[in-house]
Amino acid sequence: MNARLPTSPLDAQALQSHVEAAWSSTIVPELQRYIEVPAKSPAFDPDWASHGLLERVLQSAADWVAAQKVEGLTLEVIRLNDAHGLPRTPVLFFELPASAGKDGTPVPASGQTVLMYGHLDKQPEFTGWRSDLGPWTPKIDDGKLYGRGGADDGYAVYASIAAIQALKAQGAAHPRIVGLVETCEESGSGDLLPYVDALRTRLGDVGLVICLDSGAGNYDQLWLTTSLRGMASGVLKVEVLTEGIHSGDASGLVPSSFRIMRQVLDRLEDSATGRLLPASFHCEVPAERIEQARATAAILGDEIYKRFPWAHHDCGGSTVFALPTTTDPVDALLNRTWRPTLSVTGAEGFPTLQNAGNVLRPYTAFKLSLRLPPLVDAPQAVQELKALLEDNAPYQARVTFEGGGAASGWNAPATSPWFEQALQDASQAHFGAGCGTIGQGGTIPLMNMLSKGFPTAQMMVCGVLGPKSNAHGPNEFLHLDYAQRLTASVAQVIARMP
Repeated sequence: MNARLPTSPLDAQALQSHVEAAWSSTIVPELQRYIEVPAKSPAFDPDWASHGLLERVLQSAADWVAAQKVEGLTLEVIRLNDAHGLPRTPVLFFELPASAGKDGTPVPASGQTVLMYGHLDKQPEFTGWRSDLGPWTPKIDDGKLYGRGGADDGYAVYASIAAIQALKAQGAAHPRIVGLVETCEESGSGDLLPYVDALRTRLGDVGLVICLDSGAGNYDQLWLTTSLRGMASGVLKVEVLTEGIHSGDASGLVPSSFRIMRQVLDRLEDSATGRLLPASFHCEVPAERIEQARATAAILGDEIYKRFPWAHHDCGGSTVFALPTTTDPVDALLNRTWRPTLSVTGAEGFPTLQNAGNVLRPYTAFKLSLRLPPLVDAPQAVQELKALLEDNAPYQARVTFEGGGAASGWNAPATSPWFEQALQDASQAHFGAGCGTIGQGGTIPLMNMLSKGFPTAQMMVCGVLGPKSNAHGPNEFLHLDYAQRLTASVAQVIARMP
């Protein structure tokens, strides 16, 4: 028998109005200040501790939370050291006891906890920003707040507190709530597990996880993320010489390190189709996820691939656009959520075009990013990748693969009836449309950790990264209206937890 839902419903319109006021009065200005700080994740700023930028954004967030004076909420910045005595990236932790409603609605009887998650570290600048925009220069244009980190996902801690405040404003009953905000997510959350272990007893019996670090299929409804791909990354390097040699003297006799790189990568990927060749990097897609992909494809149609900024050129008076790997909406969704894909995200050993003389380069190095299906073990994939790429190198060249990180993906647990109903009601109340489901191609390492630690918890993984929001790339933006509606939806789901 399902647990009975609270009998006193929230006033959705008042909830939305309270959230909008919080965003316009304090959250947006705070996020603008946040965007100005280049608080890059440790993978992109090894001297993060001495630079103090992660500390700055974390302390700013803590000061803002404290200034909200949420009744009963306690807050602290927690710091741990690693085995060598070096500081780990800090986390922000807040805790709020369960509360009965002012109308007499009792404290939820289950005694379970809601865990709210976000992160404050950022990706690096990247190139290609619009001439009037920049990664560290916040700008609001057409209802969008541009700048690095606002959507991915500096807004999360502010939205979490705003959702709690909206519940308090209505005197609604709510379960116990804790918040965990890290500063290492963009580096694979390498510091997070020690904090989760240290806080395990304080986290309590987690019955609902709210992770605001994911995406949306459109800006017209609430979207629940049902899966996340894993990731394996590293640097593949091919060396044939100890120094560069005049290409007229050496080419034809000394094999090109780039050609050897192509041969080695051919072991991993079919360059004609992009399909990864090792069978162990694939998994069977659950039938439920295929059905959800079909439903989502019916909603989004060709916007699934049209939303990307495709390169184009003139051909005989017509504009021709680059093409996606598939124009079938269902295949497009499965390709970016349940099928492995290789990307080359960086290169070394190449001079700039301006400085490129007639020299045969001594080496070529690529940074590889391998997105893995949710059910594939990422650490095992890294081991297999190393053996595949290094074994029996052409021309006995020195080929090395140094793994840079591995995080397994995540497949959401079955949705409880109360959770499904709460999501649909919240989406209808604040968007006027039902809640959609979608897999995401990115990785949130925390979700796999939490699913193992709290196997019965419901997972509200959602976010503001909708079409063209472009996290990690140029012109990242936070869709302000969507963020406000999402915040109100989160509040409503929390109030419905049985």
